[in-house]
Amino acid sequence: MRLRPRRLPVRTRLTVWYTSVLLVILIVVSALSYSLLHRSLIQDLDASLTAVALVIRDADYPAAGATLGPGTEEALRDLLGSEFDDKFFQLVVAEGRPGLRSGRLRDKTLPVTAGALQNAGRGIRTFETVRLSPSEPVRLLTMPVVRDGTLVQLVQVGIPLHRTQQTLRRYLQTLLVLVPLGVALAAGGGALIARTALAPVNDMSWTARRITAEDLSSRIALRGTRDELDHLGGTLNAMLARLEDAFAQTRRFAAHAAHELRTPLTALKGGIEVALRAGRSPEEYRRVLRSSLEDVEHLIKLAEDLLLLSRSSTAPEGPWARVDLEPLLLGVLDLAARLAEGRGVAVRLGETAPVVVLGDALMLHRAILNVVENAVKYTPPGGKVELSLVRDAPHAVVRVQDTGPGISPSDAERIFEPFVRLEAAWARESVGAGLGLAIARSVVHAHNGTLSLESVSGAGSRFTFRLPLD
Repeated sequence: MRLRPRRLPVRTRLTVWYTSVLLVILIVVSALSYSLLHRSLIQDLDASLTAVALVIRDADYPAAGATLGPGTEEALRDLLGSEFDDKFFQLVVAEGRPGLRSGRLRDKTLPVTAGALQNAGRGIRTFETVRLSPSEPVRLLTMPVVRDGTLVQLVQVGIPLHRTQQTLRRYLQTLLVLVPLGVALAAGGGALIARTALAPVNDMSWTARRITAEDLSSRIALRGTRDELDHLGGTLNAMLARLEDAFAQTRRFAAHAAHELRTPLTALKGGIEVALRAGRSPEEYRRVLRSSLEDVEHLIKLAEDLLLLSRSSTAPEGPWARVDLEPLLLGVLDLAARLAEGRGVAVRLGETAPVVVLGDALMLHRAILNVVENAVKYTPPGGKVELSLVRDAPHAVVRVQDTGPGISPSDAERIFEPFVRLEAAWARESVGAGLGLAIARSVVHAHNGTLSLESVSGAGSRFTFRLPLD
């Protein structure tokens, strides 16, 4: 069995990522700053070389000869001042042969490259870095001197790069010390910030661990900062509230189901016990069996309703089919008309339209029939129940309107809960288990639709199904 490597804690990963990003940024910034400093120093050297070369060009020294005399160099130093420090120059004839040069060069000559000669022929100055020896880099300017359109000679001015390189080397050493130090300090600060920032998450985790199914009333304390962590805490609290409500509904559902099952079972047991206490006539046994059969049928109906309620809370596993609601509604109308025959209630069909939805035809038929049966059951004699079907894009709308006693606003949502029966229901001879409307809404929700109620106490009710069109 291959073990998966253990992942680092979030705060450690945040610190590592933060430090890595900062290290990359510092390296890039250091490289850019080093490059800019190098370029700036070279540009300053080039400007200084140009100033010296212009003075030497205007002095019109002849290229022939070997070295300048001490007096001439002193004159140049007096004229140029500090600009002449560390610099040396050389005059080159047009053909490229070295000629007169400053005494600082001694027996050395400045190189004349092919590129510098080509540029001089076009009247262009050339800046380049050359070496008088392997350990002596020099920044060199080669300037052409043109008289009457003819290249007369070249003026070359150079300066050693030791000081510039030393400056760059010291700057690089400073960066090599400061960058790791900055990264180390940032890593420590990042770890501290990550720990402080994630401390509320740890508190949430400990609070969540203390919450169990037996006690879902605890909530995560919010800091009131309205930041992402407060938003997370609010989301978790909302989830805990929904879980608490779901567990409470489950407990109520189980208690109501047990109560509904207990009543017919108790009646069934009592009837059988009475029949067994003494000898009975065949007719008395038949009466007991008929009563027991009614209780068993009630138990079967209740069990089927409970099973349907649990199945209807989720969408079917298989693919949905196209369901034409108009013939489905006509089938419900036929069953409702037969149910209303002995009650003096008129069931009629209102506006209809050909509408197709996606779903389970049997479940939708059961949902609409439950609502229509409920309307017929609680509509007094002489009243009416009307069914209608319209297309209201993007929904199909089924309405069930009755002239019953109506439902108060405070009970409008309660009637869709399992086993809820209002006072008017207890006054009826056949009250059922209180699962019909709960099953109807559950089926509609599984089809991504809604089932709503509009009612005024004493003025009838209207149930509205809204289902997405195919």
